[in-house]
Amino acid sequence: MRTLLRRTVAATAVLVSTMAPLTACGGSDDKTITVLAASSLTGTFTELAAEFEKAHAGVKVKLAFDSSATLAQQAAGGAPADVLATADTTTMDSAKSALASTPQDFATNVMVLVTPSDNPAGITTFAELNSGRAKYVMCVDTAPCGKVAAALLEQDHITAKPVSTEVDVKSVLARVTEGEADAGIVYTTDAVAAGDAVKEIAIPGTSQQTTTYPIATLEQSKQSDLATQFVDLVLSSQGQQVLHDAGFGAP
Repeated sequence: MRTLLRRTVAATAVLVSTMAPLTACGGSDDKTITVLAASSLTGTFTELAAEFEKAHAGVKVKLAFDSSATLAQQAAGGAPADVLATADTTTMDSAKSALASTPQDFATNVMVLVTPSDNPAGITTFAELNSGRAKYVMCVDTAPCGKVAAALLEQDHITAKPVSTEVDVKSVLARVTEGEADAGIVYTTDAVAAGDAVKEIAIPGTSQQTTTYPIATLEQSKQSDLATQFVDLVLSSQGQQVLHDAGFGAP
């Protein structure tokens, strides 16, 4: 009986010792890359991250969306991340000390004026912002969306001031869709994503204020090969199709 017990214990020990390395090995195969991306890329990069994970077993893409200025500052400060994608070249340039690769342009965007679907202020043109009857919102001037919006306001001689400025374009859109503002200046892609929740009004001269989106890998990346492959996906025909479908222009 004792002999049988000793044999059972020994066999169990061998089985456990055999399984332990396999479990450890399986865990070490799991890898994560962190992508810092402008908030206007939320929909497209979420879709591309899912495609990337499908093509790379055991790899997780962690997405962090925010104002480009905030993300560039975080990247330059050494925040643990692998890829940076901003909504303009100026903010990308501000993070150049952290870039491991030359930034590559992958999309363009223009701005539009949006109102809630029922358009309570009855706005039909961008110029009507000067009437004073519409409370509108825009991005802060440190964000690319704010810089472009400010340029359009000046270009089209809009002197009425916004009732508030938001940290990023998603926050501007939220103020409009939630009925907290009569109008907001957002990217075309945000209007497309909002669908029937908003009414879109063209802004004159947007072709003179096109914003360009660059992407680059970061020096602090611990998964540089995967980071490069994610950039390649964004630049590929597959990535460009996803961006096009969301309303982005070609770089």
